[in-house]
Amino acid sequence: MSVYTVVERAQLIEHLKNYKLGQLVSFQGISSGIENTNYFVTTSQGDYVLTLFEELKAEELPYFLSIMAFVSEHGVPSAHPIRDKNGYYLSKLNGKPAALVERLNGSDVENPNDIQCAVIGHSMAKLHQASLQLDSYRENSRGAYWRKQAAELLLPLVDSNSAEIIHDELSFQTNYHTLPLDKHVIHADLFRDNALFNGDELSGIIDFYYACNDYFIYDLAVAVNDWCVDTEGLLDAVRYKAFIDAYQAIRPLSKKEIESWPVVIRAAAFRFWLSRLRDVHFPKEGEMTHLKDPDAMKRILLARRDFPDNYRLS
Repeated sequence: MSVYTVVERAQLIEHLKNYKLGQLVSFQGISSGIENTNYFVTTSQGDYVLTLFEELKAEELPYFLSIMAFVSEHGVPSAHPIRDKNGYYLSKLNGKPAALVERLNGSDVENPNDIQCAVIGHSMAKLHQASLQLDSYRENSRGAYWRKQAAELLLPLVDSNSAEIIHDELSFQTNYHTLPLDKHVIHADLFRDNALFNGDELSGIIDFYYACNDYFIYDLAVAVNDWCVDTEGLLDAVRYKAFIDAYQAIRPLSKKEIESWPVVIRAAAFRFWLSRLRDVHFPKEGEMTHLKDPDAMKRILLARRDFPDNYRLS
C-alpha cells in the first residue's frame, strides 16, 4: 500500500455520494505496501480503506473483490468490500479503478509468536477449503513464467553472485509448473503486514490483490517464509511447527505435496526476491512509497538452498 495517485478531499466527498456511508470525516494516505494507492477513510458511519488500483485493470478486479466477499462470508476473518448504491464493489476515482473495504481493528505483527503462527495456519487452511466452492480462475501473475521474465530483465543489473543464484534457481525450478499438486484459489501474499491481530486474536486477513489459482502449498510457502523466520532467514522450529500443524489439522498435506515442498518453498522465496529487486531497479513514482529490502528475501532463499533439513516436512 502506497500513494501514487493523490485524491483531494473534494474528490472523495463527491465519490462517497455513491455509497450509503454517511459524510466524510477524515482521510489519510497509507505509506506501507507497494502496488496500489491506499487511504484510510473515516465517515460518519465507520472506518474504511480506499484502494485505487495502479496496475490491475477494471475487468480483472471482480475476481479479487468476489473472493474477498466470499471468504469473509465463509468463516475466514477478512475485510469485506463495500457495495455502492447500485450494488457494485468496483468504482472509479481520479481515473483509476477503485474499491472501498471495511477497515478492520488491530495491527500487523512485527515479531509473531507460535500462537499467532498457528492462527494463520488454521485460517489459511479454512480459506483453502472454502475456496473449493468458488468457480473462479486466474493464473498467478507472479508464477513461473513471470519469474523467468523478471530474471532475464534483472540479470544484466545484478552482481555476479546474485546472477549465479538466479541462473541456478531457474534451473532448479524448471518443472515447477508441471508439479502434480492440488491447486485452487489462494491468497499468494499472506505476509505479516497482510494480517491484523488484536493480541493473539486474528481480526482479519487483508489485501487479496495477488490472489490466484495456484498450488495450495505455495500459499504455505509464502507465509512461513515470512511468519516463521529468524534474522538469518532460517525457519524457527517452534513457530514453523505451530503453523504447519495448525494447517494440517484442517487440511492434511498429501504425499506429493510433501515431496514437492523443497521446490515450492524455494520458488516462493525466489519470487519475492525477484519482485523486490525489480522494485529497486525500476521504482514507481509516488507521493508516499514503500520498498521492501531485497536482501532480506535473498537471505531466506539462501537459507532454503543451503539448509534443506531446516524446512523438511514429515
